[in-house]
Amino acid sequence: MLLPRITADTGWSSGTATAAFSLALLISAAVGIPVGRVLDRHGPRAVMTGGSVLATVAVLTVAAAPSLPLFFAGWMLAGAAMAATFYQPAFAAVTRWWGPDRVRALTVITLAGGLASTLFAPLTTALAAHLSWRSTYAILAVILAAVTIPAHALALRAPWPPAPAVPAQQTGRNGSVARSRPFVLLATAFTLSGFAVYAVVIGIVPLMTERGASTTAAAWALGLGGAGQTLGRALYAALAGRTGVTTRTVTLIAAGGATTGALGLVPGPFPLLIVLAVAAGMVRGNLTLLQATAVADRWGTGSYGRLSALLAAPATVAAALAPWAGASLAAALGGHAALFVLLAGASAAAALLAAAAVTSRRRPVPAPAA
Repeated sequence: MLLPRITADTGWSSGTATAAFSLALLISAAVGIPVGRVLDRHGPRAVMTGGSVLATVAVLTVAAAPSLPLFFAGWMLAGAAMAATFYQPAFAAVTRWWGPDRVRALTVITLAGGLASTLFAPLTTALAAHLSWRSTYAILAVILAAVTIPAHALALRAPWPPAPAVPAQQTGRNGSVARSRPFVLLATAFTLSGFAVYAVVIGIVPLMTERGASTTAAAWALGLGGAGQTLGRALYAALAGRTGVTTRTVTLIAAGGATTGALGLVPGPFPLLIVLAVAAGMVRGNLTLLQATAVADRWGTGSYGRLSALLAAPATVAAALAPWAGASLAAALGGHAALFVLLAGASAAAALLAAAAVTSRRRPVPAPAA
């Protein structure tokens, strides 16, 4: 929302300003791993309250930055704050506190989180229509501090349950889940799938305009895809209750590839493209919860914070690279339709990797020799 105003006011290029945000995502991926360890041991209150304070400082730094280095520094602080306040720490808290009922709690969290752009994109636009981008960021920082710092400090005081033990048969041969073959395959699958998903979100508007839609109509396609994402999250609990973890993972990743491929191959009419965009959004909504439950469903909740951060880190890196890589690939392939077909192939490969990522939990433990 603010990028055009930032570049017009400062003279920085759009690519340079966007790189600061991509750097924040990369830092978030790296910082999320030690944050996950702290969460496993001590719970979310200090982590998320401190993260909210740091986030406020970061946004104010971005708002006041008189030079590009300080602008980058503000976004680097924001990246660390993301690791302490976004979905991963919230998922860790909910998973430990709610235990077997975690899917319902995770669904509520993601439904609320899904409203972020719905509420704050128009609010940011409205503020920017009357204020400078710096003042807009400053007001958003005040809102952030007023809402999230006391909420995290006061509402996250429940006792932190002790970590359940991880059965030995759920680890790899070297005793580490994170180095086991199923974990590595699953992380690779989520990375490929995540890259495809983020590239599709970034590419849906130019794809629609290449098909002859107006910018306004293309924006509606993106927005309705977001509505589909919310609907998909609401349906995840029913899907989880009727499918096994491997079947669910493979099916959803493959469905993401199918909707992406259809968007690339179907030229129209525009209402059909809207239907496909909504279907793609529904799959994206399910994939968010799929990743949130992946660790607990396979390896329990004992080291959820650390393992989920390790699982999410490469996918976060892929998300950071997706806007640049997707645009570059679209230019090389001659358009976004060909890009979407390529991304569908990446999702298909991810589904195959997910099918191979069967944990040892599903294999019988051999009886000791007589």
